[in-house]
Amino acid sequence: MVNGIFINLPIENLRRSVDFFTALGFTFNAQFTSDDSTCMIIGENMYAMLLEKPRFAEFIDKPIAEPTTSEALLSMSLGSRDEVATMVEAALARGARSYMEPRDLGFMFSWGFEDLDGHIWEPFWMDPAHVM
Repeated sequence: MVNGIFINLPIENLRRSVDFFTALGFTFNAQFTSDDSTCMIIGENMYAMLLEKPRFAEFIDKPIAEPTTSEALLSMSLGSRDEVATMVEAALARGARSYMEPRDLGFMFSWGFEDLDGHIWEPFWMDPAHVM
């Protein structure tokens, strides 16, 4: 069983990314923060390491994907439809790109945005009564 997850994301500018995600309500662990990287707290035992590209490159042996490509869709379960809308609207107001319109399936509501570095985030809410 996995005890936690760290998603590592290449970014252009640490200050810009921290400002962006702070406005969306995320916080950061100062213990794992330096001049070129930080640990964004997503939830209990869930983190995103935001690493400026030269720092990110130290961990891999192949080129960093360009923002014109997608390798992952980062989905996050939130507590309500309103929380989903609030997060996406805050992201869009701070320069994120809308890549899809809101999807309302009745039992599930999702919406998504592409952050300032091209990573796709899709917050969603699912009715707990619908989950068996």
